[in-house]
Amino acid sequence: MSDYFESGDVKLQPRYTGIPTFFRAPFHEDLKDVDIGLCGIPFDGGVTNRTGARHGPREIRNQSSLIRTINQSTGVAPFSLCRVADIGDAWVQRPFELEGSLDEIAARFARIHAAGIIPVSAGGDHSVTLPIMRALGKDRPLGMIHFDAHCDTGDDYLGSKFHHGAPFRRAVEEGLLDPKRTIQIGIRGSVNDRDVWKFSHDAGMRVIYMEELYRRGWQSVSEESRDVVGDGPTYISFDVDGLDPVYAPGTGTPEIGGITTLDAQLMIRSLEGLNLIGGDVVEVAPPFDPSGITALTGATILFEILCVIAASLPSSN
Repeated sequence: MSDYFESGDVKLQPRYTGIPTFFRAPFHEDLKDVDIGLCGIPFDGGVTNRTGARHGPREIRNQSSLIRTINQSTGVAPFSLCRVADIGDAWVQRPFELEGSLDEIAARFARIHAAGIIPVSAGGDHSVTLPIMRALGKDRPLGMIHFDAHCDTGDDYLGSKFHHGAPFRRAVEEGLLDPKRTIQIGIRGSVNDRDVWKFSHDAGMRVIYMEELYRRGWQSVSEESRDVVGDGPTYISFDVDGLDPVYAPGTGTPEIGGITTLDAQLMIRSLEGLNLIGGDVVEVAPPFDPSGITALTGATILFEILCVIAASLPSSN
């Protein structure tokens, strides 16, 4: 028997040891005895330019070993509040069939949802949020708090309606997402079409362009986010390109002038108490960032989402 208390809990052992799981949580691919399931989605078949996000979940797992068990700022200890486990990957058997791939991912999340598990996921490109919503929003449309440089409500691109620039248009059309309970934060960057995000505005989504966030500040925007989604079931989707690329260079479509990591953390923390039914961090593309800082950033944002969901569970209050 060891004389060191850390040896009794794998999450407290030296962080360079053990097999990497998300936050060194136990691995329960069988979905048993889990309240919040940490899931990887290693798929980037929906990208329109720079691939690499399929490698995101593995590297986020690696970097998440640097994250400890308690959120020092909020006091939330998610692993003490509920049963958290790494439930493996929603990996795709036929990744060259785009629509079939989304169906495979949706089927995996339908099983997760049927098991009563709240999914907190790491992508993968942003197209993977659509199949997650097909599972979670099947019975009633969801609200969403969406951090991104892009609204992702485009339409057909090079012959496909299913890509990482269109998941939320498809989700609204399929009745999975309530646009009037959706807020999109951090939108910016150059475009080829002035009306590229017209669908967001016409459908009633609240679009917070980066200049408005900068002018108003994170706290005002967070308060509005809570008002927009109300008390209905709400999903958090965080694209790392919503951050300024100085914090997350390893992503497919970086846009300068973005959200700081601290503002992102503070906005996520402010969502505690909402009816949160899941969340994701997407578009971490490790091949574009050999330093690993983007994956560490993604892991840290994923931890913030885990903490706010764990603290919002009825059993935690």
